[in-house]
Amino acid sequence: MKSILSYNVNGIRSAINKGLLDFLNEANPDIVCIQETKAQIGQMHEDEFEALGYHCNAFSAVKKGYSGVAIFSKQKPDRVVEGIGVDKYDSEGRVLRADFGGASVVNVYFPSGTTGEIRQAVKMEFLFDFQLYLNELRKTRSKLIISGDFNICRLWIDIHNPEKQQGTSGFLPEERDWFAKFIDDGYVDTFREVNQKPNQYSWWSYRANSRENNKGWRIDYHIVTDSLKDQIVDAAILPQVKHSDHCPVIVRMDF
Repeated sequence: MKSILSYNVNGIRSAINKGLLDFLNEANPDIVCIQETKAQIGQMHEDEFEALGYHCNAFSAVKKGYSGVAIFSKQKPDRVVEGIGVDKYDSEGRVLRADFGGASVVNVYFPSGTTGEIRQAVKMEFLFDFQLYLNELRKTRSKLIISGDFNICRLWIDIHNPEKQQGTSGFLPEERDWFAKFIDDGYVDTFREVNQKPNQYSWWSYRANSRENNKGWRIDYHIVTDSLKDQIVDAAILPQVKHSDHCPVIVRMDF
């Protein structure tokens, strides 16, 4: 069995200062997908991850202190691929793929559209370009685990007060429509395979005691190809873990 943990840490150095490494040492996941490292290679305390038994691979944004993804894995990947071949996304360090045997882990940090129309347009373009990339990848790598911060609530039960949020980036009808079509394209939302309860969130605003009152959003996912559906053992959200405005999400697969 393999456990894969995904976590938008909102700055890896900040999260480490808040005890991230102690948490990982205790939780001991096989693979860790980190989003929003906000650091360059060599600045991520790689030696401390290696001391915990992890191989370190990262893809940073050109702009320092911005975006960036990393994969830490107990098993050395057979191959690591940076980006999706589209410079406007790859320069922001948004996608990192690691191949392990017949399966591939794709760590992704979707753009946010919260800063205005320009970035929302970039986000919508990314949704379709990323899906094209995955569908092309599936021709040679049919077993995909797509882990990361999608910056979209997929379902009505995935967000606090959905009636009032429909005009908000991350819960726009066109974003949820994309997500529905994406799932229909042959993908499985692992958490919703094992847990259909409402009020299960992975991100909370820093404002108005949102986390304490559990007024959050579920925007962090492990999505797998249909070919891996029968190998999902368990999936969970870990809201008690606090190094960021997000919390980790974990999936356990039977490989």
